Amino acid sequence: MALIALGVTGGIGAYKAVEVARELQKRGHDVAAIMTRSATAFVGEVTFEAITRRRVITDQYARGANADIEHIALATDISLLLVAPATANVIGKFANGIADDFLTSLYLATRAPVLMAAAMNTNMLEHEAVQRNMAALTERGVRFVDPGSGYLACGWIGKGRLAEPEAIAEAAHQLLQPRGSLLGRFVLVTAGPTYEDIDVVRYIGNRSSGKMGYAIAAEAARRGARVVLVSGPSREPMPPGVEVVRVRGALEMEAAVTTRASEADMVIMAAAVADYRPEGGGAAGKIEKTDGPLTLTLVRTPDILAGLGAARAGGHRPVLVGFAAEAGDPVARGRAKLARKAVDLIVANDITQDGTGFESDQNAATLIDRDGEEAWPTGPKTALAAHILDRAERLVERVTR
Repeated sequence: MALIALGVTGGIGAYKAVEVARELQKRGHDVAAIMTRSATAFVGEVTFEAITRRRVITDQYARGANADIEHIALATDISLLLVAPATANVIGKFANGIADDFLTSLYLATRAPVLMAAAMNTNMLEHEAVQRNMAALTERGVRFVDPGSGYLACGWIGKGRLAEPEAIAEAAHQLLQPRGSLLGRFVLVTAGPTYEDIDVVRYIGNRSSGKMGYAIAAEAARRGARVVLVSGPSREPMPPGVEVVRVRGALEMEAAVTTRASEADMVIMAAAVADYRPEGGGAAGKIEKTDGPLTLTLVRTPDILAGLGAARAGGHRPVLVGFAAEAGDPVARGRAKLARKAVDLIVANDITQDGTGFESDQNAATLIDRDGEEAWPTGPKTALAAHILDRAERLVERVTR
């Protein structure tokens, strides 16, 4: 069905990678094994050659015609890069762009999905550096098979052992299965606040946590879409399978969105973009306090959603979804925003309602389009995210018929 590059690194779990290769073959996949130098201390190359019926790659600079660019050729051919076991060392190299052997060079060269089955000592797994590296890779769309718990090679009992070969192979197989109502679609989502710097210490911001936008991005990815999440400052965990673009201010967010919007099938602007920023940008140093008042001149930030509506010039693509966070009844203002900004759907909510909105996992909203209004009762933001995407999908289908 697919060619999978199986990266085997130097951990005691390397012997299980042989069974991972078998399980992948049982599911109909072809396997090309890449072994790091330290992996060969645990398992011999001949074992993998016998299983895969392919030459095992161990040397980035093997002699022969074009051997030095073999990682580029394989990078183009594979449908998935699977690393099992993935040691703390290789996770760190992937996270920091270090390419000092065939496997790490292949990672940088391929555009195929990447799946890593982490395996290491419990303390190593929990170390801040390893967790930071794993978070960075997750942010780039790398997926992980969680390690199991039990007896470790070091004699400890805890989390860190390589997951069972069947579970790893099944995760790889599922990752390659085309599925989901948004398969083949590109969804661009914004989330969180923007911070507009006053000086190197102070900024103008708001209470948006990013929860709503992150929930939408995660749901779109589950439906098979290619998802880019343009996020202002947020502490929300990275949704798996989502490309995240970090920004700080409104001008950065506008640039990140407008350069990608023309390719998108839908743009969902869930971010709470600051309406004003200090004229001329933030001061280079810290503004020292005085006994008198401090006067700031604020200028409008770009209206990103209105700009997207204008750029469509009466067209229908991408489908545009905006949010209207209002104090009091949001419906009238939401409907005015729908017309003024030339968008397809507005999600309007009352930010003064207790237990919903900013910094909450709950939300209540009214969905407004040209055909009418639909009230959505208080409930989890994840449920509202799914409903917003249901509506946006129908709009996409309507304009692409």
